[in-house]
Amino acid sequence: MRRVVTSALLLLVLGALVAWGVGGALGLSFAPVSVPVERAAAAPATPLVAAPAISVISVPAEPRLTLAAKAVADALVRRGLPAPAIGQEPAEGPGMPLRVVVGVAPFGSSLEAYRLGGDGTAITIEAAGVAGAATGLYAVADRIRSGSAVLPAPDLTGAPAVFAPRLGLRLTDAGSVGREPDPAAFAAGTDYSLNTDVVGGALRPAAPWVDQAAVARIDAQFRQFVEHSLAQGYNGVVVPGFLEYVTFALVGDGHAVYPAGDDHIARAQALVEAFGPVFRHAADLGMRVYLLTDMLAVSPPLERYLEREFGGLKVADPRFWQVYQLGLTELFQAMPFVSGLMVRIGEGGDVYRQPGWDYSSKLAVTGVDAVRAMLRALLGTAGTAGKDLIFRTWTVGVGAVGDLHTNPASYEEVLGGIDDPHLIVSTKYTLGDFYSHLPFNGTLETGTHRRIVEFQARREFEGFGALPNDLTGLHQQALRRFLAANPHVEGVWTWTQDGGPLRAGPMTLYLRTGFWQLYDLNAYTLGRLAHDPDAPAEQLTADWVRQTFSSDPATVAAVCEMLALSREAVTKGLYIGAYADHSVRALGLEPPPMMWIFEWDIATGDSAALTSIYAVTAASGAVDAAVAEGERAVEVAARMRALITATDPATWRDPVLRAKLLDTLTYEADLFGTLGAYRTMVLRHVQWLDTGSSAAYDAWRAAERRYESARDAHVTRYGGDVDLPAYNFTAADLGATRADRDPLMAWLARALFVLLLAALVAGAILRRPAALHALWTGATRPWRVAHLDAAVSGTDRFLVLAVPATALILSRLVYTWFAAPAHLVLTLGAWLLFALTARLLLGRRDPFHLWATIGGVALLRSLLLLAALAVRGPGHYWLEFWTAPTVRAVYICVAFAAFGWLFVATTLVLRDHYHLRRRHVTATLLLVAGTPLTLLGALVTAIGLERALTLWNDQLALLPWGLSRILGITVYLGIPPTLPAAATTTGALLTAAGTTLLLLRRRRFPTPAQ
Repeated sequence: MRRVVTSALLLLVLGALVAWGVGGALGLSFAPVSVPVERAAAAPATPLVAAPAISVISVPAEPRLTLAAKAVADALVRRGLPAPAIGQEPAEGPGMPLRVVVGVAPFGSSLEAYRLGGDGTAITIEAAGVAGAATGLYAVADRIRSGSAVLPAPDLTGAPAVFAPRLGLRLTDAGSVGREPDPAAFAAGTDYSLNTDVVGGALRPAAPWVDQAAVARIDAQFRQFVEHSLAQGYNGVVVPGFLEYVTFALVGDGHAVYPAGDDHIARAQALVEAFGPVFRHAADLGMRVYLLTDMLAVSPPLERYLEREFGGLKVADPRFWQVYQLGLTELFQAMPFVSGLMVRIGEGGDVYRQPGWDYSSKLAVTGVDAVRAMLRALLGTAGTAGKDLIFRTWTVGVGAVGDLHTNPASYEEVLGGIDDPHLIVSTKYTLGDFYSHLPFNGTLETGTHRRIVEFQARREFEGFGALPNDLTGLHQQALRRFLAANPHVEGVWTWTQDGGPLRAGPMTLYLRTGFWQLYDLNAYTLGRLAHDPDAPAEQLTADWVRQTFSSDPATVAAVCEMLALSREAVTKGLYIGAYADHSVRALGLEPPPMMWIFEWDIATGDSAALTSIYAVTAASGAVDAAVAEGERAVEVAARMRALITATDPATWRDPVLRAKLLDTLTYEADLFGTLGAYRTMVLRHVQWLDTGSSAAYDAWRAAERRYESARDAHVTRYGGDVDLPAYNFTAADLGATRADRDPLMAWLARALFVLLLAALVAGAILRRPAALHALWTGATRPWRVAHLDAAVSGTDRFLVLAVPATALILSRLVYTWFAAPAHLVLTLGAWLLFALTARLLLGRRDPFHLWATIGGVALLRSLLLLAALAVRGPGHYWLEFWTAPTVRAVYICVAFAAFGWLFVATTLVLRDHYHLRRRHVTATLLLVAGTPLTLLGALVTAIGLERALTLWNDQLALLPWGLSRILGITVYLGIPPTLPAAATTTGALLTAAGTTLLLLRRRRFPTPAQ
């Protein structure tokens, strides 16, 4: 008896340790954060300043200046004036000349500085070099398009004004270059590929490797994008690519990586020959060209070479990086116009792979030593070639440098002491990804490195640019803060198209397809802010509106007011403020502030996200406020549409754009109405789970009816629309279906609990039926099972199996809302395999007492589960599991102890009733533990862990449904893909050990028959 008590106490201690471990992994914690306050304002209605009647533009014979002068001419034509002549010498005759003078003394340290002066008869731009003159011409063109005064107001001295961009490095991505509109793929909305390589459309599977017609098409797109970016004030472009242009001819004898005749060599040479001139065109126009790669970039032959030379991916060994140094040297030799290489280490894998080739990337550079070794090696190569190395700090959740992006201490640990003039560190402006409701990134205020700030114009998490979303004021706040805090900030990197999957969301391709103008606003104003961070944000927006939509003062004022409201609509319609304004930790991760819409456009229905959001919101006492936010978003969207509807169509430059904007605003109001109803439904449902309030229940049911109606209308109207795509409510509906069953499941759990408890009480008090008494004894006093009467009826033999089996099946059906057969296969399969293995090992012995013991423990486990489910169904169970650490710890402790009790009870009945020797008992325990582990582990291994977890999660709706569709559950949570194989191996070892013990017993202790 003492040993039994000791065993029970030990099980509780072990259960407490398991609960502590689970709590550490799953624990929810949150704290308020300082979120930037956005105070959007609309510029007042102001009349246009008359454009100067420039008749001729005199520029030196330089292609960059000719192109910039053409931008001025186009701006004049856009204002209704004749196109001026462009030449090297001023032409005689009427009109105002614009004269560009290159070669004057420098105006400070900036090569882009220029002096702008003139009077009512002539305008002059003076600069030390071509860069300054081109910058001045593009500025004049922008002022003409904006309806602003070209010449600044004179100062007290009357001297011409000198201008220079505040930031010297102003990068963009490659826009939509190389991407083609594919209505079928966009309409499906299921392609979550993240590869952004611009050359993929020109690839051929064999020699000559590239399609020249596709190269010409990509070249035209690239030229259009570069010229547009120059006009907006940018001076650099980042183009994906590295390994595909490298043959590793400098490694060893030239064929150490790729053998002679390997297709990788010919393909890389063909790509350099085809696309080198394409990218060089940007450099010829004054754009710095940077290539972008993930690290570790590999191909199968390269990986085999690294395995041979270094025994694997030894990324912390400086010698390992020599092959990449030689590859980078080759790249700089093949494309000498390239200004440098940009490197990212925080993402990678098959989702970034370009179809048609075998280059890929691995998340391998995850340690401090590895990062430092990589940077020192690549900087050595870049410095020798006079190039830059731009290192992105985006490393969220990966290895030892996982919080480099957000933690100043980690930043210093990883990058401190690497002081190289060729190193530029690039960081997102937010403390996380490109969401709203996030603090500014404090790591941009530290360090001694050259820094650039990353911004996203087409906000991937806020409708992929399909919604009006004027970020000018927010971007200005961020930029001014970083410049004030860190003198080493010298540039920006604007993502005009990049971020998120290529073909999810609307089919908008920057400058080419769809309503791309909406996010061109952010690209334009970022270019202006990089020149002058102190320019009034509302004036920059108004300038863009005049250039894009209308020059009519009333219409411009209405559009500006609409855009000033856009941030309130987005931040209230797509976020639950009380949750979003907190830094949250859960599942060992830091979830984003928009967790209820998981990764772009999927309204989630999982219990982990929704109960956590509710817990944070309820802790702030803001459930009602969160519901009201959704309603306010709809009101603001309606106001925005009313403003545009009231404008005179005749005042718009292009009536198609007005129609598109009205359609967009209708879509926005419809989307926010649907999401608002869904938000109310899930918050009120979880509130009912939490409190049992009848008012919350009624509000939940009313919101559910509104949601179902709104969802049906939204999907009917926008399903398959490639311009304004419907959001994905599959996961939401999975969660809602299970939520609907919570009340019924609670009543079923209560009924089952009462019946099972009554059965056990009857077994405790009465001796008949013998099956119930045996089950009671097996559950609570398994050491007494040996004293039970062996003579039992057939009915008792049936009941001793049927009662616990029915309890197990029904309790697990209730637990899974009658909707998760995958979970039943695992849990019931484990019980069944345990029981059958034990039964087989008894041979011809009467199994009644074994069934009584296993069945009794099964009843205890079922009662514990049903007690938890009886409160308010499985929904309440998961609410407590995710958000109530004390309740969760107690439950896990007792549940684990009950699980362990199964082995204690089985041991006692085998020893006391069946009189098995200790070796036989041990062998049996090893086999009953190993057999389920082996067979079920093998089943999951055969299915595949990711697929099995996806199936299980889809049915239980515990984690975001989109995880497996986008990132993968195993990748996101860091679950080793070898886990099922390890479980199978462990089970096989246990089974082998048990079998060995049995064989030893038979040899040493022969039976009388033998």
